[in-house]
Amino acid sequence: MFVGHLAVALGARKAEPRVTLGAAVAAAFGLDLLWPILLLLGLESVRVHPGDTAFTNLAFDSYPWSHSLLVVMGWSALAALVGRRACGSWRAGIVLGALVLSHWGLDFMTHRPDLPLWPGGPVVGLGLWNSIPGTILVEGGFLAAGVWLYARGSVARDGIGRWALVGLVTFTGVVWVTQPWSPPPPGATAVAAGALILWLLPPWARWIEAHRRMQVSDRVDQA
Repeated sequence: MFVGHLAVALGARKAEPRVTLGAAVAAAFGLDLLWPILLLLGLESVRVHPGDTAFTNLAFDSYPWSHSLLVVMGWSALAALVGRRACGSWRAGIVLGALVLSHWGLDFMTHRPDLPLWPGGPVVGLGLWNSIPGTILVEGGFLAAGVWLYARGSVARDGIGRWALVGLVTFTGVVWVTQPWSPPPPGATAVAAGALILWLLPPWARWIEAHRRMQVSDRVDQA
């Protein structure tokens, strides 16, 4: 899943005001921020395989340290601890940890059985990517809901606050929806290098929020 991760980050910002949008995006995409680095280090592997599923040309052969459920639970706990310390709230920490864990759950919906339960363990996946219409309907629905929640809970201070959000949603949406018809990348190194662009998303989200004002629900007591 791709824009589904953005959707849960946008929704979480509305649910827990102490979690900034930049932090929520970093947590929701965290596994995919780590993944290209592990690819470049040779610790995980991906293969260009046209037709692997209807929606993607990539075969995720090995990614135990970024995408196995047991390890992801560890990353989730770490995010919760860091979030608790940074935000001064266990609730905020738990939301950040849940965002990390949500990444695996959303990927479980879309991937064919290639997500390991633990390093070297059995692999699972419901295979939504085998249906292009199904993927667009389900993941697009998540994105629409997330954008609606965030837009409903915040107001643009200026044009940047409005158009930077439109730009983020448009950019991620175009990258996502064009995947089935895009030419296959030349190899695994190109996949990893291209995936590093995801590191732009958290600062982009932070930039958006610097130009938006959250609604009254932002005024919460410290937990």
